[in-house]
Amino acid sequence: MKNAGYKTVYQGGVGEIEEKKSRFIASVEPVSSEEEAIAFFNKKKKEYWDARHNCTAFTIGAKHENTRCNDDGEPSGTAGRPMLDVLLREDIHNVAVVVTRYFGGTLLGTGGLVRAYQKSVQEGLANSVIITRQQGAKLTIRTDYTNLGKIQYLLAGAGITVLDTEYTDGVCIHTMVPSEQLAALQNDITQGTSGQAQMEPGDEVEYAILDGQILIF
Repeated sequence: MKNAGYKTVYQGGVGEIEEKKSRFIASVEPVSSEEEAIAFFNKKKKEYWDARHNCTAFTIGAKHENTRCNDDGEPSGTAGRPMLDVLLREDIHNVAVVVTRYFGGTLLGTGGLVRAYQKSVQEGLANSVIITRQQGAKLTIRTDYTNLGKIQYLLAGAGITVLDTEYTDGVCIHTMVPSEQLAALQNDITQGTSGQAQMEPGDEVEYAILDGQILIF
């Protein structure tokens, strides 16, 4: 089963490309409100005060409810909208991006500008840390060694993250389970172990997995 959730930026990054001696510097930042996005834009405009253009785009909300973009003097539709299109196409939420352009003396044309701004955003995202946030709950499973293999098989088949396993006279497995999979997984474990496993679900939280570690929000 595919886990529900949404992609967002955990840690922003910077990417730079060069097109016909023009430098395009993309700065990516996680944001949770329009006010945070605007503050980030203003910060970058001060940092790159001597640049010809500081074009911006942001998208906020689990369903992209609030989006905005600005060409900052570039021909209409050649900068901000293409930047925003990259964020929407990649389906990344709660993110703001500024692309700073230092003009190199050669006009790129409409198509060239669109490609350059999009490519720079892609480079910025590639240098950022992207995570998938989703709803879930910790599930503690207690079992004997006889049923351990069956439970491990069910967890692996469902793509469940195992946080820790304690081996004593029995086995205690700590997992994080997406909310939409919790009931079905508990049912599968109950049937697979003939009711021999004990399960203790925790409170629902929003979480993400990064480098094998769990992040709770």
